Amino acid sequence: MRTSPERARQQYLEQRVASASPELLVTMLYDRLLVDIDRAAASQDGADWIAAGNHLIHAQQIVAELTASLTDAWDGAEGLRSLYTYLTGRLIVANVGRDRAATAECRDIVAPLRDAWHQAAAQLAAVPASVESALA
Repeated sequence: MRTSPERARQQYLEQRVASASPELLVTMLYDRLLVDIDRAAASQDGADWIAAGNHLIHAQQIVAELTASLTDAWDGAEGLRSLYTYLTGRLIVANVGRDRAATAECRDIVAPLRDAWHQAAAQLAAVPASVESALA
């Protein structure tokens, strides 16, 4: 039995997620969130409201997952949770109101957060394991 390219891709993604560190998972979520927002914007530009809605709903699901991953043990959790709540509201407005400006605002919020998480993950990956275990 041959594996289709799509099935092989799906298996690769599943293995990548299963073996990813927590910080890599967060960056992967942010990457996909930005993809969804960009795809929604392109769909809105083409008046493909069904596709735009699907992308915006998926973006809301990702934000919900990011929200659920927050722990109150981190000092920044409350502020980030508030930002996620605001972002969810804007994603809903972008979808229900077919509001391209709201979609653009969501991108403006997510892009710098994505970049910051990537930078933090890279810095964490650069910390030698011996230093990391000493910090724990």
